[in-house]
Amino acid sequence: MAVFSSCLDILHFRCQWVPRRYSGFTIFVFGINLGSFVAPLLVSWLGFNVNFHLGFSLAAIGMFFGLLQYVRGGKKHLPSASLYPSDPLEPNDAKKLSIRVGLGVVVFALVLLLLQVMGSLSLSSFITLLSIIAVATPIIYFIIIISSKKLSDTERSRVIAYIPLFIAAAIFWAIEEQGSVVLALFAENQTNNNFFGIFNIPAGWYQSLNPLFIMLYTPFFAWMWIKLGKKQPSSPSKFSLGLMIAGLSYLFMVLPVMLFGSSAKVSPFWLLGSWAIVEIAELLISPIGLSVTTKLAPKAFESQMMSMWFLADSAGQAVNSQIVKFYTPENEINYFLIVGLVAIVAGIILIFLVKPIKRLMEGVN
Repeated sequence: MAVFSSCLDILHFRCQWVPRRYSGFTIFVFGINLGSFVAPLLVSWLGFNVNFHLGFSLAAIGMFFGLLQYVRGGKKHLPSASLYPSDPLEPNDAKKLSIRVGLGVVVFALVLLLLQVMGSLSLSSFITLLSIIAVATPIIYFIIIISSKKLSDTERSRVIAYIPLFIAAAIFWAIEEQGSVVLALFAENQTNNNFFGIFNIPAGWYQSLNPLFIMLYTPFFAWMWIKLGKKQPSSPSKFSLGLMIAGLSYLFMVLPVMLFGSSAKVSPFWLLGSWAIVEIAELLISPIGLSVTTKLAPKAFESQMMSMWFLADSAGQAVNSQIVKFYTPENEINYFLIVGLVAIVAGIILIFLVKPIKRLMEGVN
């Protein structure tokens, strides 16, 4: 946790005074997705052709070398001021935090014990419990931050402005992360993976489409934000557009099922098209969200606010874990249609909130 907090401090320090912040975070996202592109190709091949344990072990190996590079690179290239939190915990605060964490663990264990006694403890109930925690955690933390006496009126206003952006991000991630569940099932069961009769595409390889399109689009988006400069849309406007585009990626998936039915094997170009659309949305939300988080973060909660951004993904995946239960090949059309329309409606609602959000942002774009 300390390493993660320091990492966020470094990220904020490096971006706090650097102009062209949106482009910088877009390039940052590119770097993340370079590894994400290679991973599914290697893991799928190793898992199906050698050993699944070896495939999963690659993640641990990659994380180890990533952490090693972070520690060595941070000490070598970053100023010493960026290696320490700007508002460290006081002894009393640390004690309160320890008590809260301890109580949380105890309550979690008691709930599991209660479910076991009632005979209701199962994988499904455990996932539901984790989903509730993932959604409740950012809500509680928003309350803690907003009610803190360390915030000025301007900082409090900016945190309030951040809440609808957080919700929009959670909705987006709930859709985007379904690529590893719903679209993965579609790739395995309803896609013709025979490539011109000469090669069979492993279903896991489709997971590389997400980072592939991110890398393809990144140079254009980085150039576009620099070119537009102060004329570019506000962060809330980008979020609203991103949500609507994400919804379109799911409406696009309605077409192959309507045209060919749920039992037919369709062209992989349908999945290619869906990912091509949703990754435009990701570049309107993910790097923009990282950037606007650094700008709206109160000084006393800089690292915690960056953590809040990643909790948006966590909350989105929590919602995703519940709605995917309704997905079956028999109701695909309704599923894709409803999820897509929900995202589009959320994007439209956000359009009407752009002006009040911008007022609350107190000069931040």
